[in-house]
Amino acid sequence: MKYTAKKLSDTRTKITVTLGESELKKAKALALRHLAPQVKVAGFRKGKVPASIVEKNVDPSALANEVVEHAINSAVNDIAEKEDYRILDRPDVDLKDFKPYSSLDFEAEMELLPKITLGDYKKLKVKRAPVAIDKSEIDDVITRLQQQFSTKSAVERAAQDGDEVVIDFVGKKDNEAFDGGTSKDYTLTLGSNTFIPGFEPAIVGHKIGDKFDVPLTFPKDYHAEHLKGAKVVFEVTLVRINEVVLPGVDDELAQKAGGFKTVADLKADITRELTAQKEKATDDTYKDDLVGALVSVSKVPLPQILVDDQMKSIERDAMQNLMYRGMTAEQYIASQGYKTIEEWREKEFNAAAERRVAAGLALAELSKVEDIQVGQDELAARHAQMIEQYKNNPEVVKQLDSPESRRDLANRVLTEKTVDRLIELNKTAKN
Repeated sequence: MKYTAKKLSDTRTKITVTLGESELKKAKALALRHLAPQVKVAGFRKGKVPASIVEKNVDPSALANEVVEHAINSAVNDIAEKEDYRILDRPDVDLKDFKPYSSLDFEAEMELLPKITLGDYKKLKVKRAPVAIDKSEIDDVITRLQQQFSTKSAVERAAQDGDEVVIDFVGKKDNEAFDGGTSKDYTLTLGSNTFIPGFEPAIVGHKIGDKFDVPLTFPKDYHAEHLKGAKVVFEVTLVRINEVVLPGVDDELAQKAGGFKTVADLKADITRELTAQKEKATDDTYKDDLVGALVSVSKVPLPQILVDDQMKSIERDAMQNLMYRGMTAEQYIASQGYKTIEEWREKEFNAAAERRVAAGLALAELSKVEDIQVGQDELAARHAQMIEQYKNNPEVVKQLDSPESRRDLANRVLTEKTVDRLIELNKTAKN
């Protein structure tokens, strides 16, 4: 075998190959073994027909095709092993010449896992943000608890700010009802600012049974494209008014909210919980920033096939989220002002996909450089933990036992350990 290799880019290579009689002889023998089970010859059991007789009883063009396929596959594999190529997808093969069974010439373009060159990953300029809890955050939680344990009673007076009202309404644009603008027995707390600006204040002062119009203009940045900046009129009927009485911020509220003895104990618990949440969010942000810094100081070529795979994954997740929100892709695209689904993908998916691929390749290289390993005991412990978590869902448990799921778990644990090592190295560098 003779071959030459030409680097087309950091991730793509073309090989030009010439195979001689010895390589084709091996490929032919392999092809005949592969075709043998399809040949029936009197006096021989199926699959036991000698190669010389198989050759006489198969279509010559079928045999030639098999030989070419086996020869090319074998040659590509041998070259990949010799050159340490890590092929990411089936090569694009161009057969140039085939003389049965003396010579074969072909070219093949291959997408390869690129060489990653790490920068100085021990001195990354990333700082973890400090965590602090503001009094207003604690007050917000207390307010939600007050609302949770509030009492509501029907009243006959005019609606006031803070009341809970039940309304029927029909939203009209150019005297025509628009999609999503109609509801019956809709519950709304006045002053909650959950409706578009101007709607809730317009209800204040009205009494049960009142029917009235509320002219409004939708915000220019409203999520629905057809309503951005639109002038509309809501025809409203006030059905019911409930006065909401909030409990005091006292030991009784603390007892109801979680069995705490005093309101001071309740606030201390809220502080601990908010701190834990912020610590986790800050840790996640720090890890992302640190990996981003690793990528920025390194040379990480991006194979397009890996970017495309990530884009498909991100798009699946986006479609799932839209389904949960009760939106179609078309509605979301229109709401964001995109002209086509391709523009949506380019604006929202492409950069995220490239970041994921770059991070994955950089961390994979770092795990090799730092010789980070995942032991079987670690994998077994993590697997057992996940089985326990989903023990009441047999389908998930079955999936967790699949080879693919176990491989994903091993990769996840390796990534986590690599990020932890990156954090450790940069802490050490700063001390």
